[in-house]
Amino acid sequence: MRVEQLGDGEPEVAIVGSVHGDEPCGARAVQRLLDADLDVLEPVKLVVANERALEANVRYLDADLNRSFGEDVPEDAHEVELAHRLADEIRGCTVLSLHSTQSHADPFAITAGFDGSISDIVPRLPVVATVDTQGFGEGRLFASDADIIEAEAGLQGTETAAENAFRLAREFLTAVGALPGSAVEREIPVFEMGESIPKPPADEYEVFVENFERVERGETFAAADGHELVADDPFYPVLLSPYGYAGQFGYRGQHRGTVGQSSDGANSTSVNSLSSAQ
Repeated sequence: MRVEQLGDGEPEVAIVGSVHGDEPCGARAVQRLLDADLDVLEPVKLVVANERALEANVRYLDADLNRSFGEDVPEDAHEVELAHRLADEIRGCTVLSLHSTQSHADPFAITAGFDGSISDIVPRLPVVATVDTQGFGEGRLFASDADIIEAEAGLQGTETAAENAFRLAREFLTAVGALPGSAVEREIPVFEMGESIPKPPADEYEVFVENFERVERGETFAAADGHELVADDPFYPVLLSPYGYAGQFGYRGQHRGTVGQSSDGANSTSVNSLSSAQ
């Protein structure tokens, strides 16, 4: 694990990259922040979480680091030690954890609710949506004693994801007051993550719909070896992709409203402002 710092003092803000070793965009963003020699207003901790997996270009060595903050992981797994150290490093901080995905090209945020400063920060990030995973955080970084925002910067392994990760990091630091300036506030749709969509055994998988766009009842949304999967009820695809997960396509989500600047200019960055739109 690589830990660096911008500025002097005890940081209350942190950026974490490459929790997964096959997602180099976070590590590249951390290095660019260091190379930029930024004149920060508040100290910032920078962490490259899983250096050994990053060097090997694999998601993890023994266990998924982003699932290693609970008790259901072998104690001798490399990532268990990393999880303990990472939790110590970010304790009490407001954290942006940078990731990339196989499901969606445009950046989106992932939160576990909207407590603390989360509802103020998310609308100031350059993201197209927010996924609320409250209830799915067991064993994940969200279980640590910190305010966490995960950001999926784009498609895994692309230059675009690397560029997006750096932009996300800069705008996060502006939003929390660690860099001068004001971050533009947006109105961001919020999707609640629901039940997983399992994959039947097959050699080839296809997905026909876009994440965060409503799938109607009776619509074909995926296929396994040409066998079509049809929606029994309307849902919003979340983290849906053909090969992003081994045993599932992704998740059935529901649209839960927006967070951020409303269309009439009123600030609505709170959980209570989220509508129950389906």
